[in-house]
Amino acid sequence: QVHLREAGGGSVQAGGSLRLTCTASGRSINDDVIGWFRQPPGQEREFVAAIAWKPHYADSVKGRFTVSRDNSENAVDLRMLNLKPEDTAVYYCALSSMGRWVVTTRAEEYENWGQGTQVTVAS
Repeated sequence: QVHLREAGGGSVQAGGSLRLTCTASGRSINDDVIGWFRQPPGQEREFVAAIAWKPHYADSVKGRFTVSRDNSENAVDLRMLNLKPEDTAVYYCALSSMGRWVVTTRAEEYENWGQGTQVTVAS
């Protein structure tokens, strides 16, 4: 059983940057599809990015966010630049249940969710 834990959230001004890390324990995730999602206040969870054999991004973050693997740490990073107030949310990482060759943006097709980390962007 793999357990995921997010770290790196915080509060920044608009235009600032943060790096989130999703660290796995229990087994290697180096061949898994790992997704990042976020849940803004009062809204549903939404897809942000995923890393498979290449990265995939939601249109709202493309060009500002970068998802990458750190295989030595059994982790996946999400680097966020030029943050906007609308990026404020709890950010989660999760492991895709669809296998290593399918990239999905649907939250219901991910499992082993972390506890989440808060990102707050002030205007």
